[in-house]
Amino acid sequence: MIAGGVVLFHAAALWALQAGLLRRAAEVVVPTVIMTQFIDPPKPVEPPPPPPPPPPQPKKEVVKAPPPPKPQAIRDPRPAPAAPVGVVEPQPPAPPLAPPAPPAPPAPPPAPPAPKVVEVGESDVRYIREPHLTFPAMSKRMGESGTVIIEVYFNAEGVPKKAEIHKSSGFDRLDQAARDAVMGSRVTPIRRPGADESTLYMFRAPINFRLSN
Repeated sequence: MIAGGVVLFHAAALWALQAGLLRRAAEVVVPTVIMTQFIDPPKPVEPPPPPPPPPPQPKKEVVKAPPPPKPQAIRDPRPAPAAPVGVVEPQPPAPPLAPPAPPAPPAPPPAPPAPKVVEVGESDVRYIREPHLTFPAMSKRMGESGTVIIEVYFNAEGVPKKAEIHKSSGFDRLDQAARDAVMGSRVTPIRRPGADESTLYMFRAPINFRLSN
């Protein structure tokens, strides 16, 4: 049976050749094989090596240009035209100056030397005008009494110049009344060796205030 198939195949092939079919089949098969061979991918192409770097450029020396010559002033022999004359505006008046400070007051004259004081006693004093004693009415109503000792200063003519309370009675009204009474008195002139017109004579005058029964 196999032998019969082989014979049949050969017969068909012979007939196909005769009919031109074999040639047509060859045209179809051969290009397919040829195309299959040329479709293979191409091999990668290696990139060319990079070009060498350019040689360094030589540095250029910068040459500074010399400065231009300074212009020289040339004297013009021609006379210069008259320059315009500006008008000076008047300046406003200056503000008035502050009044000068008043001069310092003159120094006070030196104080006169303290007068020389000489103490005198009852034997050296004789009243020309005795102290006029006034008993304060309020002191009488209040029952105030006592003795006041006044230091009275007479000048050489016997005139009292000042009076001070040496010993108080204990009541201001009586002390002030005694002082006023002594300042209204006067004594005979007093003279002492070595004294001058400025000498004062201090006398302690007792003044008594007594209430009558």
